[in-house]
Amino acid sequence: MSRIGKKAIAVPKGVTIQVDAGTIAVKGQKGELKLPRKPGVDVKLDGATLNVVAADQERQTRALQGTTRALLANMIEGVTKGYEKKLEIAGVGYEAELQGKTLVLKLGFNRPVRFPVPTSVVVEVPNPTTVLVKGIDNQAVGTVAAAIRKLRKPEPYKGKGIKYTDEVIKRKAGKAFASGGGG
Repeated sequence: MSRIGKKAIAVPKGVTIQVDAGTIAVKGQKGELKLPRKPGVDVKLDGATLNVVAADQERQTRALQGTTRALLANMIEGVTKGYEKKLEIAGVGYEAELQGKTLVLKLGFNRPVRFPVPTSVVVEVPNPTTVLVKGIDNQAVGTVAAAIRKLRKPEPYKGKGIKYTDEVIKRKAGKAFASGGGG
């Protein structure tokens, strides 16, 4: 049985949940998110709690129960608090700036990299070496942050590139030139 799926979700004040035949809509102060309903999983709203119930005990249905519960909990947190990923840019001359809806990154290539910002997230550049990705959809925020990081992954020798603030880069020693010998 799914342990995560059994847990009830507390619905905070200001959040409205509408369960239809095909979708589940969660609306809060920051926006609205929708989730398509999965077959075999039922969602019941009892006052200020939300329960996800599996129709049978098959393996696939129990897995969908836990997944649906986790997605709904993330949606509720997204419409109340929102999500944020912070990226740091390290390297001489590496910097970022926002030009309208386009993030322009100077990453040591022969020309700046232009990254179009999707409408589902908000990108902020508080200083040239920090990029903030914010939004109400956890998956969209993570996807955009990963796409920005992928433009220049941090390398282990000098640490240059784009990394998450809480990410630890394992550094490697460079080539050690031995004196004398060779041949």
